[in-house]
Amino acid sequence: MSKVNEYNPSMLRGLWALTVRELKKWLKDPVMVLMLVLQPLIWMGLLGKSININAIFSSKSLVNLEIPDIQVPGSLLNPPVNGVLIIPGAFITQQLQQMFSTIGTKVMQDTFGVIDYFSYMAIGMVSMIVMTTTMFTGMSIVWDRRLGFLDKVLSTPVPRGAIIFAKVLNATLRAIFQATVILALAYLLGLQLSSNFTLLNLLGVYAAIFLLGIGLSSVFIAFSLRSTRMERPMQIISLITMPLMFASNTFFPISLMPYWIQVVAKVNPLTYLTDAVRQLTIMPLDLSTLMFDFICLGIFASILATIGIMLSWRYLTK
Repeated sequence: MSKVNEYNPSMLRGLWALTVRELKKWLKDPVMVLMLVLQPLIWMGLLGKSININAIFSSKSLVNLEIPDIQVPGSLLNPPVNGVLIIPGAFITQQLQQMFSTIGTKVMQDTFGVIDYFSYMAIGMVSMIVMTTTMFTGMSIVWDRRLGFLDKVLSTPVPRGAIIFAKVLNATLRAIFQATVILALAYLLGLQLSSNFTLLNLLGVYAAIFLLGIGLSSVFIAFSLRSTRMERPMQIISLITMPLMFASNTFFPISLMPYWIQVVAKVNPLTYLTDAVRQLTIMPLDLSTLMFDFICLGIFASILATIGIMLSWRYLTK
């Protein structure tokens, strides 16, 4: 009786084959690639430029300000002078404009950490594109189940962990590529990089995106493992997109939010990605803060990736 040869592919070989398949599917649909880039670009071009917070504290806000001449009685002068002193309104307006030109920069620096709100928001768009890209990972596995491809893969000796991690790695690589495009477009639109920005900082940005991509992708896959309908992952996306985005520092510093939102923002992984990317691109680098951001992102990625693997072994069935 002859012995039947068994083929047991390694985890890496199965992961590579499935990841390449996912990337090919993505590249064959340029419309989806374009739409995922256009959405944050529209946010930057319209919202980022229209909400010109700098203008509120600039001399431009006083252009139409008309101050009448002020009469100061001589008894109020030091030393007392007979008669009345007239202070022209134009002189007062000029002094206010000069004062606002310096106050605006200080207010922006103290509130947002930068002197340009567009730069602050543009980095938030990087977090938004990472969140959006990873959210559709769960829909991908539901689609494979409905088309029958998942059943075929499960009937092969490919480890189930490779099936999950191929989805995670695909979403993470896509997020890194799209974040690069967004940063390049933001730079053309006026993103002001810090003086200490180097290509090494860009590698740090990719590392932060990689960690969050692993964590978020694992979450959305875990929610969709047993689903056979596209509506379930869509409902999950609709439910948590807004809280993740607005209960973070994507658009506004969390220190100025109500206390209960600050509590949510401090456990929101999007907060730590946004802060890490800002530290590496537009703000003065604070190594202690940056290390804390990476530690939080690493813990988030490790825990959720482990949960994703455990659920894949338990619930990923034909």
